Amino acid sequence: RLFRMIFNDKEKLLELYNAMNGSDYKDASELQVVTLENAIYLSMKNDVAYVLHDELFLFEQQSTKNANMPLRCLFYASDTYSVLVKDKNIYGTKMLPLPSPTFVVFYNGKQKMDEEGELRLSDAFVKKQEIPNLEVIVKVKNINMGNSRELFEKCRPMRDYMIFVDKVRRYSQEQPLEDAVERTIRECMEEDVMADFLKRNRAEVVKMCLYEYDEEKQREFDREEGREEGREEGRQELLEEQIRANVKKGYSKEMIADFLGEDLKTIEAVIAGLAEVKG
Repeated sequence: RLFRMIFNDKEKLLELYNAMNGSDYKDASELQVVTLENAIYLSMKNDVAYVLHDELFLFEQQSTKNANMPLRCLFYASDTYSVLVKDKNIYGTKMLPLPSPTFVVFYNGKQKMDEEGELRLSDAFVKKQEIPNLEVIVKVKNINMGNSRELFEKCRPMRDYMIFVDKVRRYSQEQPLEDAVERTIRECMEEDVMADFLKRNRAEVVKMCLYEYDEEKQREFDREEGREEGREEGRQELLEEQIRANVKKGYSKEMIADFLGEDLKTIEAVIAGLAEVKG
């Protein structure tokens, strides 16, 4: 959300465009922001989409890896193109001109990732095609400190954003998050890192950082819960296999309970379930 808030400013967005494309455009009014609101497949508001000089760009910041970004970008582009041609005749004989798409994910999560990479929609296809009939390529740029040096040096808003996130992350390891955020804001204002932006939006920035941290903790909890459920399913499958093997050998349920160190009622329930399946 902080990323989106910063780069919804056309001047900063144009600066990011120039840094990524080696250009030197000056007139931010030429840039048309086309970010979709309330897109059902984007749960977090950290995306920025815009059109400049016949090109469509979708930028998204992520703190977790997502292999489904090409699919999400496909949906997003489809919806965006629908908006751009809504008053045009798509059933006519004349081809409608469309801005060429570029999709970029700026990654600053804790998991290790190469400085640059790409994701392809065709990697998800069950049946592989030598030349895919449909392809979406998403560029991935690691913007954790120490990565993407060229972008860090050429784009002041991205540089400041990278510094801010790095400070919050480091300080939160040694003190409560709210204190870490306040310390980061204070230092950044002293060091002229997003100083004007933080003066205007200090309270909102604090709220966003705390909310996103809670959201990240919840995602980690959900992932761990899912892993635990998977481990439990695996243990249950192993237990059922062991009971099935011992039943075939003619052992009584009491003996099986003793062999496996399980409660008799558990053994009886599993045997009953196996009998129902067999029936």
